[in-house]
Amino acid sequence: MSALALNQPTALGAPALLATYQAEMAAELTRITDFWLRHAVDEVHGGFIGQMDESGQVVANAAKGAILNARILWTFAAAYRYTQQPEHLAAATRAFDYFLSHFVDSEHGGVYWLLDAQGHVVNTRKQMYALAFAIYGLSEYHLATGDARALTAGQVLFEWIEARSYDPAHGGYLEAVGRTGEPLADPRLSEKDRPAPKTMNTHLHVLEAYANLYRCWPDARLAERLGGLLRTFLARIIDARTGHLQLFFDLEWQPVADLVSYGHDIETAWLLREAAEVLGDAALLTQVNAAAARLVQSTAAAQLPDGSLPHELDRATGHLDQHREWWVSAEAMVGFLDGYAQTHDEALLRRSYQAWQFAQRYLLDTDLGEWRWGVEADYQPMRGQDKIGFWKCPYHNARACLEVLHRCRALTRPA
Repeated sequence: MSALALNQPTALGAPALLATYQAEMAAELTRITDFWLRHAVDEVHGGFIGQMDESGQVVANAAKGAILNARILWTFAAAYRYTQQPEHLAAATRAFDYFLSHFVDSEHGGVYWLLDAQGHVVNTRKQMYALAFAIYGLSEYHLATGDARALTAGQVLFEWIEARSYDPAHGGYLEAVGRTGEPLADPRLSEKDRPAPKTMNTHLHVLEAYANLYRCWPDARLAERLGGLLRTFLARIIDARTGHLQLFFDLEWQPVADLVSYGHDIETAWLLREAAEVLGDAALLTQVNAAAARLVQSTAAAQLPDGSLPHELDRATGHLDQHREWWVSAEAMVGFLDGYAQTHDEALLRRSYQAWQFAQRYLLDTDLGEWRWGVEADYQPMRGQDKIGFWKCPYHNARACLEVLHRCRALTRPA
């Protein structure tokens, strides 16, 4: 547990708290990556396993999803850039090689949604969310290694999205198409999502991917699209009335649901600022900084006394879903700390650390390793959820460690 008592987040001053936080994130990054190195490698069929249940049992012949594998690629490439540990590079290279040879559709382009355990294609739909994570992972691998194949693959996927998903009439990106770009009757990312042709979630991760690709490839057309995505968030997706995000839209950007996702609010706050900084448009960055600050404050108002965020609010019914998922706490750690880095408001530093304290107490699995999927409103672990799976990945929590480490280092660097 922390050197700082879990119920005493204000016991230390900001410099000491940042030092404590930095040390704990370095240790946690090692703990997370070690788990995936020990348990996720598929020694039989190549790449990585498709599923491990909550008891730590590998599910035989589980399918392999594009999102999990792209996120593994990003995680180990990013970890290697920070640690320079050869085992992180080896895992990133394993993920890169498998993704290029199995998930990329060499005939029609794009990325397959799902493979079987042996690596054969079982679902050919092209979900822009998955293509975005592929670009995110490929560009990170290029940043880590300089491998030109990764950059070329990312560029090709960028062009594929632009040709088949970009909406020239209303702006933004459509959710999904079939293998060759044909429309789908059901474009939803998952069964939990509302049926809508455009969503906040897909736009957020296309933004994230394009920003990382722009770090490798400062192309004028990519810059135009990245700026367009930032303006779409400012004008369409952030609700000026509430300071939260709208989540689901029709083709003309009319909202088709009235929900608040607190984890996405705080994740968007720091990803918007990061993308605007990468783009380097000073006027747009000023607008984005103001919008990000409002998202941070709106989320801060919802943070519970235990340091967590509730999952989702249905504003139409007033129902507040108070189960807590691992990724929400991870994003709160980064988003509140990023807000502190911009404002030096120590309350935001405390909020970030309180989110980590909640994760320490309720989400870290000290028996099996890694993080639990989440806990219910009464703090009992959510049952029937994966330890490794289509959606359960090392991306959110390992990234939180890396992002907190980077910010703590910058904030404590001598002037």
